[in-house]
Amino acid sequence: MIIAPHAGYSYSGPAAAWAYKAWDVSKAKKVFLLGPSHHHYLTKAALSKCTEYATPIGNLKVNREVTAELHSTGQFEWMSRSVDEDEHSLEMHLPYIYKRLSQTFGEDAANFPTLVPIMVGNTSASTEKSLGRILAPYLADRSNVFVVSSDFAHWGLRFRYTYYQPATGNAIDLTSSAKLPKDPAIHESIKVVDFQCMGACESGSHEAWLNVLDKTGNTVCGRHPIGVMMAAVEKLREDLDRLDAGAFKFVKYDRSSLVNRVGDSSVSYASAYTIV
Repeated sequence: MIIAPHAGYSYSGPAAAWAYKAWDVSKAKKVFLLGPSHHHYLTKAALSKCTEYATPIGNLKVNREVTAELHSTGQFEWMSRSVDEDEHSLEMHLPYIYKRLSQTFGEDAANFPTLVPIMVGNTSASTEKSLGRILAPYLADRSNVFVVSSDFAHWGLRFRYTYYQPATGNAIDLTSSAKLPKDPAIHESIKVVDFQCMGACESGSHEAWLNVLDKTGNTVCGRHPIGVMMAAVEKLREDLDRLDAGAFKFVKYDRSSLVNRVGDSSVSYASAYTIV
């Protein structure tokens, strides 16, 4: 299972490549793709009704049998065609997935594993645990592989997130009229906060992940799909005797720019993998 960003390829592509390089699909029969909802509000998760997803290099077949199984749990709704088409967190990963599958299974897409796209909404902690319980048996099956789509900090006035952690003292929210902080530089503070969140993710504790996001307010757009899969990994450890299910390991961190002024902005990209 990997975590990889979903921004424009010129921005986040180099970071995403680190995750996809670590992604072993050699035994895969199904690819589960989880991403956040940017435009459609929901409190659970949603599934695609499409039979295929198109990419510039070829189509990926959606596994309608698995989406029907998931829908039958009552924890998933169906996406409309327009909602499905509008959500870039899933779309931006499709060419990466197609390319990695073609490298492993050859150029004939008929031999590719099928796709299970899942859009995760604004879920509560209990809903993340519930969804994690549902997905845990699929995660336990090593013929299933997972991609979690997420960028990390969206920092700047335009994102309404200007959290700043000084070298000493309490964190503050910077304003446009604030004196320019220098210890540390704003971009270093952003990195510190991102690394706190990445550390919580690497801890393997769903609760630690929720706590650090609550403390910092970090604008990790894929916080909920990450939370769902952290809950699923915990389920494997606790109930399915899969003590070998590992926590995430981050292999790349990058940003769209280095923020030096309050009026600047940046988006952070982090790539990780885990073996379950």
